[in-house]
Amino acid sequence: MDPRIPRLRRKLAATPFQPLRSHSFGEEQHQFCLGPKLAETRVTAFEAEHDIALPDAYRQFLTHIGGSGAAPFYGLLPLERCSLLVMNPRGEPGTPRGFEDAGPGDHEGDLFLHVIEMGCTDVCLIAVTGPLTGRVLTGNSDGFWGPNVSSATDFLDWYERWLNHMSAGRDNRALELTSPRLRAHPDRYRMAPKI
Repeated sequence: MDPRIPRLRRKLAATPFQPLRSHSFGEEQHQFCLGPKLAETRVTAFEAEHDIALPDAYRQFLTHIGGSGAAPFYGLLPLERCSLLVMNPRGEPGTPRGFEDAGPGDHEGDLFLHVIEMGCTDVCLIAVTGPLTGRVLTGNSDGFWGPNVSSATDFLDWYERWLNHMSAGRDNRALELTSPRLRAHPDRYRMAPKI
């Protein structure tokens, strides 16, 4: 088991009780609760069904921490609701690229797994093949903005960054966190466009 797992469990358990924490967009949906951990057999069956190998950090989260629930935005999707996507082909230089469902056996391009619900057509993904394997990306499936690749090295680092920034009461637009300072002034509290 990854040594970060116990630390993440402790941090998640403490987060909702910290009075000066940031507000996490969508937290009303998951209320910082996780669904049950997934059995290895269930994860292996998902991988076999989709002919992929889940990145190790994400796999360890599912099998040692929780299979759904508490996460940035509206929360971690249950594995059976996760879908494989491919990035749309390049358009005009400088135009954002969207994502679309990967067809059965569609392993021509890099594959991304939609793992966190962001709302509307925004998607939070983990790269499962290609040079970004294991990295978390956010984007818009229609190509209105993004994609944005997180600088976190893997899912566990990305998740811990969310918990750390929330506990510290920070603003973080990439993770949709709003500090208590901004929330205290609702007239100034407007979500900036995602970049």
